[in-house]
Amino acid sequence: MDIRYSVLDIRYSVSHMPADRYREAGVDLDAGARATAKIAKLVASTRTELSRGIVGGFGGMVRVPEDVRDPILVMSTDSVGTKVLVAADANRHDTIGEDLVNHCVNDILVHAARPIAFTDYIAVASIDPDAVAAIVEGVARGCRAHDMTLAGGEVAEMPNLYQAGHYDLAGNILGVVSEGDALHGDRVRPGDVLVGYASTGLHTNGYSLARRIVFDQLGLDMASEIPELGTSAADALLRVHRSYHAAVSSVLPRVHALAHITGGGLPGNLSRSLPDGCGASIDTATWQVPPLFTFLQERGNVGRNEMFDVFNMGIGFVAIVPSAAVDDVQTAAQGADVPTWVIGEVVRGQGVRLE
Repeated sequence: MDIRYSVLDIRYSVSHMPADRYREAGVDLDAGARATAKIAKLVASTRTELSRGIVGGFGGMVRVPEDVRDPILVMSTDSVGTKVLVAADANRHDTIGEDLVNHCVNDILVHAARPIAFTDYIAVASIDPDAVAAIVEGVARGCRAHDMTLAGGEVAEMPNLYQAGHYDLAGNILGVVSEGDALHGDRVRPGDVLVGYASTGLHTNGYSLARRIVFDQLGLDMASEIPELGTSAADALLRVHRSYHAAVSSVLPRVHALAHITGGGLPGNLSRSLPDGCGASIDTATWQVPPLFTFLQERGNVGRNEMFDVFNMGIGFVAIVPSAAVDDVQTAAQGADVPTWVIGEVVRGQGVRLE
């Protein structure tokens, strides 16, 4: 069964199979109807002045902002990976949707794009109306925080594909930027400064390794307290992926390039924002690596290079800026309560070197 929703209300479509036979096949229409009712108000709460289209349509609609000259649309699709397994095992679903939105916002922020619309996709073995509503509440909360409409979405019930109690979550984001303001990395020059922005934890990457260490190697469960961290395993692993939009958007004209530090860590992601002939030198002593990463490295017996290849290591976003802009960039981040550090510089050559 598919539940599809648009800006103001939700309609779902199913086959003509009788409800009792469909339930025997693993699809519960009544649960779908209850989920529909819970989601409707959440979707409506994200409507913005750009929202357009009929209620219950097959596609969500949004206007391009009139104040953007020579508009370029920027799109991205992503998921939260195996962090959904942590959320499911902890039976805590109210933040995973916010993780998804913030991850996608950061991906298009790299190109200086303003987010204007979002759609999500939730695939489940069987519909738990409360869990689905909690997931969408997180998505809606993330959308409202960025003045972005949740233009549509789908909940797909597929009992033969997913294990009971588990689900997958993905999202699509649409943003807009003036063509002349879009960032591609071509403005970067040797001597530019790297400003690193603090992460709030693992964000949405590296969970396959983190879960193996915490649950398989150490034998902990979600409620286990981790003395080194002063918190439970669930709390440590489910911290919300930070959005950097508020910390960066006001100084975008002064930025030469940006990088979202996701899977692949600093080496794998910063290199995507560097033009040919430019490399990066990073001094890893310029910031304090958060205790969560130290715990995973020591207790999991993970090498330093692998840690930096898999995890963000406390740096969730990087701005590449001319030296004259560093103070303004860091002041803007401070105003958004995001700690920053000067972590290195752009050098001639290729690749990212960790010192």
